[in-house]
Amino acid sequence: MPVNLRCAALIAFAVLALVHAEAKTAIAEEASGTPLPIAIDSSPAGLDPHIVTAFNSVAIVSGTIYEGLTAIDNDLQVVPSLAESWSISSDKLSYTFKLRSGVTFHDGTPMTAEDVVSSLRRVQSKEIASPLASRLIAVSEVDALDPLNVELKLKEPSAPLLAALAGIAIVPRSMEANKDALQKSPIGTGPFRFDAWQPNGFILLSRNPHYREPGRPKLAGLKFNIVPEAATRAVGLESGQYALLPQLDAATALELKGKPGISLSQTLELSNIVIGLNAARAPFNDARVREAINYALDRQAIIDAALFGAGVPAGPLSPVLKAWALPVSDFPCYHHDPQKARALLQQAGFAQKTKLVLRVLASRQDIKDIAQIVQAELAEVGIDVELANEETGQFVQNWRNGNFDLFASANAGGADPDEFLYRAFHSGGSTNVFKYSDGDVDRDLDEARRLSDPAGRKAIYDRLQMKLACLGPIAAIAYGTLFSAARADLKGYEVMPNRSLASLREASFSP
Repeated sequence: MPVNLRCAALIAFAVLALVHAEAKTAIAEEASGTPLPIAIDSSPAGLDPHIVTAFNSVAIVSGTIYEGLTAIDNDLQVVPSLAESWSISSDKLSYTFKLRSGVTFHDGTPMTAEDVVSSLRRVQSKEIASPLASRLIAVSEVDALDPLNVELKLKEPSAPLLAALAGIAIVPRSMEANKDALQKSPIGTGPFRFDAWQPNGFILLSRNPHYREPGRPKLAGLKFNIVPEAATRAVGLESGQYALLPQLDAATALELKGKPGISLSQTLELSNIVIGLNAARAPFNDARVREAINYALDRQAIIDAALFGAGVPAGPLSPVLKAWALPVSDFPCYHHDPQKARALLQQAGFAQKTKLVLRVLASRQDIKDIAQIVQAELAEVGIDVELANEETGQFVQNWRNGNFDLFASANAGGADPDEFLYRAFHSGGSTNVFKYSDGDVDRDLDEARRLSDPAGRKAIYDRLQMKLACLGPIAAIAYGTLFSAARADLKGYEVMPNRSLASLREASFSP
């Protein structure tokens, strides 16, 4: 080939190679500018971090849109977040938090100590009626010492306070008295900011370009697609339509196991599936009936049938809290005994013709399956239960109003045993929807908060677990295995026992 032709050919090849490289770069840039497609099972009931209780709502906003003064890491340890450090007075009645400088809300306004003061006041407000209010019962006063320092004054010591603050988002002070705005248009300091919500379609978050940690997040955003059918979510993950299914039921996890291009991860979760009992209504105002319910249920059989064995029988505290949870073998009523259940019901004068309604959170298939088995097992001891499947909004409304005989749902926990027990079982607990009241339980819960000695707290929580497991207003069923499935190209994401998606601030995706 003549030299000039050879040179022309080489030049043409170089040009084609350059064009190809530029096209690949453009494709990569376009991909990196696309929000991570996530599929979840139902639309959230709202996005206000101080009001919402539904798991989907919390997952979307916690650690993504919002942050607290502290945070909980993968080992369930308290770590700094919006507060870079703190000090505690010798009498443990004063906590001073030093805030990170240069933090802004998504609307561009600086976050200062005044926003922290306002946020904590908002959670304490009776008008807001936050389910988080119990976490701050010990706090008597919150003061902004200067723009970057906040002091919390306590009426009495509170051992779980630092862990509790991880779940209380800091919001703009302008929202203190507003009960509506954050439900539809959340404004936080987190790695992702709210962009859009198409009802029953999707929720779109974009990268916060002014996030306090340089280089994070790496993802352009998060798109939470509302996809009610588990099979549709699974097919979408396999096809590449979705990159992450943050929570899977056991059946879907088994179907996806070993599929090419899909990474399956799991952990035992902090929240447990429970049957809640209204202690203010007959027949559950009688402790013998509540105890009978526990004897009637075969927890391991329920787990094997409804969760495909992916879980463990649940006590009042998750076994993830290794230093605190008692083994369920310690609870007498966890030995399946229908005869004992019938005897207790007879002693209580229970009328077998009584018709009871079990409200079921219908957005979760595992809970619906468990409710059906519970219905059958209760029927064996003469308790007639009708199932009422309810969408998330209606279920949460009935739950918060105490409008139920029984309910089947999940009960969230935290890194400290107080987060499982106080808010649910103390007479003044902000999620004591059961209307349960026991003076001894109240005194124990109060004392466990005041103590700083772990051994002393452990002794109290042991006593509480023994009582609440059999005579409390819930029949705890299972701590399920929390499955999460993602495309193998999603790097840096970790499934957490508390269902938090905070690790997505570290994640990257290269489809």
